[in-house]
Amino acid sequence: MKILALEFYKNGRMKESFALGGSLEKEKINPNKEYPASLQNYLVDTGKEVILVDTGLPIETPDFEDKPEQSMFMGEKVANFTEALKNIGYEPKDINKIILTHKHPDHAGELRLFDHAQVYISHMEADAMNINGKNIIKVDFTDGQYKNFAESQIISENIIMLPAYGHTTGNSLVVVEDNGVNYMIHGDVTYTDEALRQNQLSVVFEDKDLAKQTLEKVRTFIKENDTIYLSTHTPEGLASLKNNSIMKL
Repeated sequence: MKILALEFYKNGRMKESFALGGSLEKEKINPNKEYPASLQNYLVDTGKEVILVDTGLPIETPDFEDKPEQSMFMGEKVANFTEALKNIGYEPKDINKIILTHKHPDHAGELRLFDHAQVYISHMEADAMNINGKNIIKVDFTDGQYKNFAESQIISENIIMLPAYGHTTGNSLVVVEDNGVNYMIHGDVTYTDEALRQNQLSVVFEDKDLAKQTLEKVRTFIKENDTIYLSTHTPEGLASLKNNSIMKL
């Protein structure tokens, strides 16, 4: 099994008010503190199937401008979606399955390229996006308990989709089991790994209570299982994948 990162942007930054400000008290936020930002998605090649988790930004997205006052700068473009896919040796036609964690355009931007692939998305999120089609599989998490998560959906052998509501109404995450290690591809449960360590939310959520419950479930999972935490918006996700770094809380 191979897990690879599609790298889109690098050398970005996010202010602490963005990264932790969804739950950290205002008086504790350091206005001068920044965390590194990037943008990447992940691909899992099982040897039998090629499964893509999220589909990046639309390729026509213009470069982001670095403005000092903004709370988050995505970074400098490394590659657009199709280029990033090619950079790791794949083309859209190679993809058998898509797992879409949520509806935001930096995760769903190039879904249009994959009419040939099965697209797994939570039923609530599919309804929120108003997407339908023979290749759209609306997931209701009918495969029972998985570790400390009450519900799950098995996508392929050792690849499990889990509900992770809060960031968006039907947000989800993915766990890939390989050689006794769990690779958690979590979308935007946190924007920086430091938020996970500090048990704090970013400022982006549709339901704060559910987002907090999801974060607590994720933290419990990581405490109980050896987990490599693969983030979308911080280069720490890339480093964790490269170095097989087990997250410690």
